[in-house]
Amino acid sequence: MRKINTPISQDIIDSLCVGDKICLSGYIFCGRDAVLPKLVKMGKEAVSEKLGIDLTGSVIFHTAVSPAGVGPTSSNKLEIESSIGPLASMGVKIHLGKGAIRQETIDTLNTYHSVFAVIPPVTALLKSKTLEQKVIAFEEEGMEAFHMLKVCEIPAIIAAAHGKSIYF
Repeated sequence: MRKINTPISQDIIDSLCVGDKICLSGYIFCGRDAVLPKLVKMGKEAVSEKLGIDLTGSVIFHTAVSPAGVGPTSSNKLEIESSIGPLASMGVKIHLGKGAIRQETIDTLNTYHSVFAVIPPVTALLKSKTLEQKVIAFEEEGMEAFHMLKVCEIPAIIAAAHGKSIYF
């Protein structure tokens, strides 16, 4: 298992291969259907200026944050999968979720030198690996608001990298 800390450098992304097992630590962002399209609509400069965050080298986990913890949602939902390319262009290096994504999305990830990793739905395990949590934006969305977590060793498997996928 390869340990990776955020923010993530391009050298690390370039060294990852489909099937690699990784353990993520550091700050990651969390969002899903309700907020990811809002981030895309805001654009990189507005995200930086209005939210005070830099997405360069970041991880976005496709999840809601609830008192029970966090667990991945399906990344191939229209609102989520259509946000992957634009968010990769804004600097996100790892998109973390579950399920197969389209070849078009995999190609877009390759264009922006980003990867997609899957994580099994293990909410209780992930809660124990969450050290801090904070709502960053869209508080009105409740547990689906845009969150930042500080995590320690969240396991994942690289599912799409360099134009290839574990799904086909």
